[in-house]
Amino acid sequence: MYNIKRMIWLICLLPFYSAAQQKPVLSLDTILNRIDQNNLLLQSYGLKAESYKHTAKAATAWMAPMVGVGTFMTPYPGQEMMDDRDKGSIMLQFEQDIPNPVKLNANRKFIESKGNVENATRGVTLNEYKAQAKRLYFTWLVAIQKISVLQKNEKIMQTMKKIEEIRYPYNQSKLGSVYKATAKIEENRNMIRMQEGDMAKSRAWLNSLMNNPGNMDFAIDSAYQPQYVPAALIDTASLAMVRKDIKKMDYSIHSMKLNIEAMKKQSRPDFKLRFDHMSPLTKMMPKAFSVMGMVSIPIAPWSSKMYKSEAKGMAYEVLAMEKEKSAMLQETQGMLYGMQFEIQSMQKRIEAMEDKIIPTLQKTMDVSFLSYRENKMELPEVIGTWEALTMMQTSVLDEKLKLYLMIVDYEKELYR
Repeated sequence: MYNIKRMIWLICLLPFYSAAQQKPVLSLDTILNRIDQNNLLLQSYGLKAESYKHTAKAATAWMAPMVGVGTFMTPYPGQEMMDDRDKGSIMLQFEQDIPNPVKLNANRKFIESKGNVENATRGVTLNEYKAQAKRLYFTWLVAIQKISVLQKNEKIMQTMKKIEEIRYPYNQSKLGSVYKATAKIEENRNMIRMQEGDMAKSRAWLNSLMNNPGNMDFAIDSAYQPQYVPAALIDTASLAMVRKDIKKMDYSIHSMKLNIEAMKKQSRPDFKLRFDHMSPLTKMMPKAFSVMGMVSIPIAPWSSKMYKSEAKGMAYEVLAMEKEKSAMLQETQGMLYGMQFEIQSMQKRIEAMEDKIIPTLQKTMDVSFLSYRENKMELPEVIGTWEALTMMQTSVLDEKLKLYLMIVDYEKELYR
């Protein structure tokens, strides 16, 4: 009775065990989201941007005050003093640098702007990683499709091999034909192993991008179909709005302009306050103090040369970056138009191969196989037709992979 109950429990739990053993299926969007959230290099950019916020706060801090204790007008030992007043005094000194707040705020804004540059750099790197992930995903997807085609065609070759083995004892076929069919089956399996290797490599690289262990097992959505969506409008203004590297350059130009403003603010003076207190070593002298306020003169010709020349040099660098930005946008515009025509041409080629060439080869294969089964054709003739069909089917998938990678490159350049 105990064994019967145990068997019933095992049967009830079997569906749950099978579900637990299934590999998780990750869609492309899921993988891209995990890369965005978990990739370590992308996380480093956020940490750098956060560090600039705290560094900017530190830029508005004052220098620590200086306090000193010593003697004032104290004679050296062994000197003859004419009066007790010559004994000197104990001196207490306090000194504080007071920076110009305009200069501090200008420097703070410049440092804060570096955080925006880091965030923009993260966007550029994320776009690169997304393009890399799409390439790996599509390579894996086409490998699955190739394996399906090769397995289907292998069944045909196995059927022909069995027919040859049946006919051979009756002298209706040659032993060499059996060996040739065996060789084609092994060749076909080697091609399957090659595709399995591409799948394993894509899985490992995708795991590294998602910050997962390299051997973590998962599957992809084999029904996914990459779509080409051409941009509605390609002009320099639209590209400047969506391209990540242009945004990074804009932030860099803005940061450099803030740096120029900070350099110009160096013409503002800084201040210093000094207080001295003297306690005489004799009661005949009164206690005394000294208060001194100091101001720097940065507009002096020998000191203003530094920040004026540096600001002028950075201004020329900003102009150069703006010219570089315009050149990048103009070049990208032409490149994207060229990629659109190339993708459209590739789509037409694939359509012709799928709609005309492969159906014709499939019909030829069907007729040849039927004739072979009726013993009207020799195996080598059928193998030639089988090879032509297999090669064309795999060639179509190779062309599809090229098309998918072209779409990836197009999207990468569009949002780079």
